[in-house]
Amino acid sequence: MKLADHLTPRSLSARTGPRFGAAALVSGVLVASAALALAGCSSAGHDTVALAGNNSTSMQMSSSLADSYQVLTLNDHRDLTFNQLLGINNEGAIAGYFGSGAAGHPNKGYVLRAPFAQADFGNENFPHSVQTQVTGLNDRGVTVGFWSGQNTASMSNANYGFYSVNGRFVKVDFPTGTPANPPVDQLLGVNDLDVAVGFFTNASGINRGYEYNINTRKFSRVLPPGANNTELGASLTAAGINNFGDVAGFYNKTSSLVDAFLKLHSGRFITIAYPGASMTQAFGVNDGGEVVGTYTVGSGNSAVTHGFTWLNGKFASVDIGGASSTTINGVNDEGDVVGFYTDAKGNTDGFVALP
Repeated sequence: MKLADHLTPRSLSARTGPRFGAAALVSGVLVASAALALAGCSSAGHDTVALAGNNSTSMQMSSSLADSYQVLTLNDHRDLTFNQLLGINNEGAIAGYFGSGAAGHPNKGYVLRAPFAQADFGNENFPHSVQTQVTGLNDRGVTVGFWSGQNTASMSNANYGFYSVNGRFVKVDFPTGTPANPPVDQLLGVNDLDVAVGFFTNASGINRGYEYNINTRKFSRVLPPGANNTELGASLTAAGINNFGDVAGFYNKTSSLVDAFLKLHSGRFITIAYPGASMTQAFGVNDGGEVVGTYTVGSGNSAVTHGFTWLNGKFASVDIGGASSTTINGVNDEGDVVGFYTDAKGNTDGFVALP
């Protein structure tokens, strides 16, 4: 079901009146609408086309089709300085959280549903946790993420994976005798077969990707090319999975180069590297094989982060106008995408773009 189908003329008109800056927004919802022209590109480069809208909103994208997008900036009014939207299902429900994680500013998870009024931000936090991020959800009501019992000044907090079904939370951590200190274990995505993906960090500081079947409670590794279960190879994070069992994520191709990947259920491993980028990370994949994520150009203080979509070897670069960075974190089968950006005031704002 298209997310836009949930937005009736009545609900849209209620949100397309006077425009407000995010800092002054009481409802927690800011709407920007505009038309988007898409131009073709290949892995050898990209074209830039602006989506003009409220708050100088623009999106650079590339594709073989022309279409229009409605862009919504969505922030829970309990914290207008920091929101991230991380996953979206086919019913238009969105996984995310507010709070930067700094001391006194803990992550608090939520699931957001249309029509995206403040009352539609539903709390989703692991019981008795200090911090929770909801990172993914499927069409069956299952959510996944990670939680912590800490909120330290260093932001170096022990964290643990979880899934939730109908409000019942279950802790999920890959069984290893060599965890990092403090431990890091996170679930980042889940498909409609209730197979989740994530990673843990070992004592050497290397990320190990894995799948977890919620129904059978079995774990399996997601490995980079040339690796096996005894020689696990490069650091790898599994971040998204579709209903065919294709897994998206990123890995250290070399000691200094991070590339995205799509590992098909057949075992084929496809490296995805945005041209000229120093780092490419994939965070989600839909059943059509569309991969979304972020890429970085430059390094150090000169590094700039952009969002991207990738399909059949073709990239689309995505930027929110006036933002210093843009990340695409999730995509559903209709091509609705969610993510977040850093605005001119330095706030982190969640957004969804609807074709």
